[in-house]
Amino acid sequence: MRVFDRLQDTPAQIENVLGETLRQTPLAVALLGDETSYTGLSRARVFRWFTSASARERLPVEDHPHHSRTLVARLAEVFAETGRSSPAAVLVAELTARSPEFAALWAEHPVLGPYCEPKRLLHPEVGAIEVHGQTLLDPDQYQALLIFTAVPGTESHEKLRLLSVIGAQQL
Repeated sequence: MRVFDRLQDTPAQIENVLGETLRQTPLAVALLGDETSYTGLSRARVFRWFTSASARERLPVEDHPHHSRTLVARLAEVFAETGRSSPAAVLVAELTARSPEFAALWAEHPVLGPYCEPKRLLHPEVGAIEVHGQTLLDPDQYQALLIFTAVPGTESHEKLRLLSVIGAQQL
């Protein structure tokens, strides 16, 4: 948390192992939307991704299959570590029942790829932004700090700087 409190000019957020966002910097809210306001199973990003069309609005359509596979692989990893009576198991059961896409991917047993690969986001005010996610794990807290950066000197870097000025407001 001490590191997080010093990142007010950087898009960053703290998540638990289920992908539930616990805290966000103001710039993360501007970039990704407020991910701390969800309740119930919707707190988990993977649940929103497979049950709500609006959860996919900030990623280009052509990136959806890869993102879906990554989310399922991460949930599978947590499920393998936490077991059949865990909150991850509840998510798996609910998603299998509600989403044919999830069920098909789950049956394939996808494996996680690189963690820090670039991700393209679609922001409603500034357009497409390519960010790199870097993750700092705190195994004692079962949490991760995600920091999103853009390559300095790129259009995406300039768009992040613009977001730091306009914040989450819609223009």
